[in-house]
Amino acid sequence: MSETIREQVLKARAAFDAIADYTQEQVDKLVYEVGRIIYMNAELLAEMAVNETGLGDVQEKIGKNETVGAVFWEYLKDKKSVGIINTVPDKEGLIKVAHPVGVIAAITPATNPTVTPLGNFMHGLKGKNAMIVSPAPRAQKTTEETVRFMREALVKYGAPADLIQVVQETTIQKSQELMASCDLVIATGSMGLTKAAYSSGTPAYGVGPGNTPAIIDRGYDKKHAAELSLLAVVGDNGMLCDGDNLLLYPDDEETETFDALREAGIAVFEDAEDVDRFRKTIFAEDGSLNSGLVGKHAYKIADAAGISLPKDAKVIGLKVDAIGSAEILCKEIMSPVVILKSYDTFENAVAMAKQNMVEAGGVGHTGGVFTDNMDHVLYASERIPVSRLLINQPTPDAWGPATNGLAPAVSEGCGTWGNNIISENVNYTHMINISRTAMPLDVEVRTPAEVFGDK
Repeated sequence: MSETIREQVLKARAAFDAIADYTQEQVDKLVYEVGRIIYMNAELLAEMAVNETGLGDVQEKIGKNETVGAVFWEYLKDKKSVGIINTVPDKEGLIKVAHPVGVIAAITPATNPTVTPLGNFMHGLKGKNAMIVSPAPRAQKTTEETVRFMREALVKYGAPADLIQVVQETTIQKSQELMASCDLVIATGSMGLTKAAYSSGTPAYGVGPGNTPAIIDRGYDKKHAAELSLLAVVGDNGMLCDGDNLLLYPDDEETETFDALREAGIAVFEDAEDVDRFRKTIFAEDGSLNSGLVGKHAYKIADAAGISLPKDAKVIGLKVDAIGSAEILCKEIMSPVVILKSYDTFENAVAMAKQNMVEAGGVGHTGGVFTDNMDHVLYASERIPVSRLLINQPTPDAWGPATNGLAPAVSEGCGTWGNNIISENVNYTHMINISRTAMPLDVEVRTPAEVFGDK
């Protein structure tokens, strides 16, 4: 018989209390070991995830299992998150003290049943919190095994195993009960899941849906852009929420662009009949996504459409004449498929990127620009409504590798655009409370008359 949610929450609180006096050094040791044990079992967990869920690619998942923990540790290792995190600065007069949140409910998706629990727990543990993971039913066994490894690492170094637990035989009802019983919710998944988290009565961080547009600027190295675009779309068979879905390119550089895409491994289809066959394969008549093709290899999608792919093709590129609500292919596809649309001016490309997200989904999440023009960087930054704009990088680098300044995260906030409370990557700073002890300042306070002048 599985444990009740109440029993698990009580055990989590007991574990939380047991590490109340842990030092920063003790906490950091645990964070390191949790990341390391998933790294050591990366292959086993990757194979288990694909076998259980039928989603994604084993080699891609091995890479994520090996990389995420390492990148998270490199980011977290020197950060202060326990007790007094700064002394009195001369100008502010504030002492800042970090306090743990308590017990965190982490709702995780089938698409990433290993790294999402890992990443969220490393951030949560950094703040000296306990966590209970509620997995997607489709990924129950993989998530349980992932959590089992992390519990093993905790016990090995003297910490309570119940700092991390997993809901058994997950149901919607259990997830709802968990969210209502904990101190904080981190929900990674569908918009419905995010709304449920926000409606739980518990403070919550949710993420919005992806549907990333990327712009290739006129004159930019097409070979480089194509290589980066391939990385953005092929990752884990296209299931990355921040991977390119719409690629905008200059109309007078179409031949050059398509040649570069094909050379990189993207099979470009320009014929309207071929594109329509893919359209009718990927989406049903009612406009719903064909879930049976989510996270599948490109050749399986092509087979379903009755179209052959070049042997070296890893991604399908489909040329369209419209965007947004006028083209169903511009909705999030969650497969190794990228939609290709030309533009005349860079300003028009930016406008189309915005329009597509507003009409077809993804507003607030992530965008990309390939350019050597800093003015264009600033122009796009001001006008594209996303929380992360990636310049000359694969857009999935929005998760925060060491090659950019974004905080490493497995949950990416999308701001009010995506109905989220934050517009940054969810990290350990969102899993602690910071109290501020205010010391008196030796300052001269101006009178209202001195500030505003005489009446």
